[in-house]
Amino acid sequence: MKFIFTGGGTGGHIYPAIALIKAIRKSDPDSEILYIGKINSQEEKIAASEKIAFKGIKINYFHRKFTLKNLKTLYLFLKAYCKARKLIKQFKPDIIIGTGGYVCAPVVYAGARQKIKTIIHEQNSVPGITNKFLARFCDKVAISMPTSKAYFPQEKVVLTGNPRAQEVMETKKVTKADLGLSKDKKLLLIFMGSLGAKYVNEAICKILPELAKRADLETIFVTGKIHFDNIIKEANIYNNQQNIIIKAYVDNMPEYYQHTDLIICRAGATTLAEISAIGIPAVLVPSPYVTNNHQEKNAQALVNQGGAIMIRELELDEKLLVKQIFSLIADPYNLRLMKNKLKKSGIPNSCDLFIELIKSL
Repeated sequence: MKFIFTGGGTGGHIYPAIALIKAIRKSDPDSEILYIGKINSQEEKIAASEKIAFKGIKINYFHRKFTLKNLKTLYLFLKAYCKARKLIKQFKPDIIIGTGGYVCAPVVYAGARQKIKTIIHEQNSVPGITNKFLARFCDKVAISMPTSKAYFPQEKVVLTGNPRAQEVMETKKVTKADLGLSKDKKLLLIFMGSLGAKYVNEAICKILPELAKRADLETIFVTGKIHFDNIIKEANIYNNQQNIIIKAYVDNMPEYYQHTDLIICRAGATTLAEISAIGIPAVLVPSPYVTNNHQEKNAQALVNQGGAIMIRELELDEKLLVKQIFSLIADPYNLRLMKNKLKKSGIPNSCDLFIELIKSL
């Protein structure tokens, strides 16, 4: 089969596509795949690193409030639509899959107008403007969270989960020793995504002295690349002590997931899909700086399932954070209960379900 994938803007839209592409290549080595994304974008770099054929289009996002800038956005959309039509005619795909972000709009829409089978994938509990628009034209809507079903035409919706979850589940098992971790301590993993979060990082710095006192607890604090230098100056006294490890970035996060007892993180859809599939109890600090406040809604879904605690950024302070960490770590029964509830709600075979959906078309 021949596939066109499109999606971009953030890793949350790109990595599910990459995970699914890997699964398709594994199940059908003769498949042909073309990725259409924004020129000079994160998706272009990632596609190159994964040896996926890539074509770029020029596109911009629509501003939600009225502004003359949207006239330029509309012009770029029409140009991108025309280029997408041309690329689709040249490549002749059997199916087009959009995983979110405004770059999807001209590609999936052009495919639907040419009677190509189309699927969009929604990672969040509340969909963005692009997927709401495309849902009217696509053949199927694959969702990651049951709560997003209400926003789409019911006859089109299929619950597949997030393909990234299965990729993480199938990561080769490693030992704590392989990662340089202590086998006798619980592991607390703290990270706020690849860029980090300044306000949350500052709160974490304030609790490092308390965490350092815990002989039964090992903490990995992933600051994000842009914050690392400042954090390491402030907290260097604790770095690489017996039980505090500070890193700028971790590129093999799924290996650390295997041994994590408690995680403190944002509530991006892909991260939540990963930790749900594995079953990692979480303290979630959703980003308030995202469209539609969707991270808080994502987080609330896990809280409702009993697998996570949420602290809104405005309510975050070091005393509350320490209290939540230590009360959870001190209660292995509750941690196990949270783990089981998360695993029950997680979808660890998402790629398989997605491939079944593709075959059904």
